[in-house]
Amino acid sequence: MRALLGVDLPGFRSVDHDVWTDDAGDVLSLHWFGLKPDLPAALDDGPALRASLAAYTAEAGGGLIEASVKPLGGLPALRQILKLPLPGQAHGQVFIGSFTVPRAECSTVVKIQAPERGTTGMREAMVMARVGPGDYFRPHPYAPGLQGGLPFHEADHARWDEQFPDHPLSRVRRVLAELAATVRVEPPFAALPPFAG
Repeated sequence: MRALLGVDLPGFRSVDHDVWTDDAGDVLSLHWFGLKPDLPAALDDGPALRASLAAYTAEAGGGLIEASVKPLGGLPALRQILKLPLPGQAHGQVFIGSFTVPRAECSTVVKIQAPERGTTGMREAMVMARVGPGDYFRPHPYAPGLQGGLPFHEADHARWDEQFPDHPLSRVRRVLAELAATVRVEPPFAALPPFAG
């Protein structure tokens, strides 16, 4: 089933069915899952949903930066941004942003992946130099006692995006904003029974 329209954005070119890339090497993709969504809680149970997602991402070696429920094409969607170590690399991260639109027995996901390239860690080093080590690392806002995975820190906040517009995290947030403004949902998908958790 084709669930979402308007996913291909200016600056991105098609490289495969439902896969696009841009000059920075970021990859935009659309996915369909014909199975009951495996989200750990209902979309209206924000604290449980965010805490579970933070724990799951940490177990996978990454870090959840943001998770919230936002509309996408008029339907409630789980918006997430997370970071993972670059596969096969000693340094660097890939930032992944997504909207998951769950229905009772299926879901669709639109995802943007933006890896660090070249010199890595510049945003983090410059933010730490400005705020100091004592104010840099923070307890995870969704799960304060969370251990493992990539740490949550000050440089993850959106307030730094304007100063680092070319950083992959800033690019991910821009693409998610563009998707939120442009993606439309196909009426047959919208008419499916909603996800109840």
